[in-house]
Amino acid sequence: MGTVLVIAASDGKNLVLAKKWVEVGTESGYTMDILELCADELPLYTPRRDDEGSPVLLQVIEQRMAAADAWVICAPEYNGSIPPTLNNTIAWLSTKGEDFRGLFNGRPVGLSTHSGGGGQGVIAAMRMQFSYLGSNVVGRSVISNKTKEANPDAMRFILEQLSKLS
Repeated sequence: MGTVLVIAASDGKNLVLAKKWVEVGTESGYTMDILELCADELPLYTPRRDDEGSPVLLQVIEQRMAAADAWVICAPEYNGSIPPTLNNTIAWLSTKGEDFRGLFNGRPVGLSTHSGGGGQGVIAAMRMQFSYLGSNVVGRSVISNKTKEANPDAMRFILEQLSKLS
């Protein structure tokens, strides 16, 4: 498999989790890269901003996502669902991306979270959204919190599944 892009939807514990994915993946022979959605400020998607055109940063995000063979999403749970940074990025891509359907259709996706809550809500919400967008979501996920570290064996299994799907 080529590159696995780990998409960090926060700059806190989920960025730490993303770095753990890179460590485990690299040790297992995968080419890993991180996309930090909080590193640059993608403006909030609104219909008015949609009329103003595409933010320059969106093209960079889209190119990095398109260049990867598979994605691993690291996202915190926000009120039982997807965090605003991830939702906002998907909203922009769906309206201003060059080939939105091509970007998501058939894309192998792994899901993970470091959550203060149970984490099941964000995993279920991401599974539903990425499946709806046409991605091939791996059945197993990684959930960690302050008392439960991310399981490297689960990470390796998910990476192996992603490589079979790509």
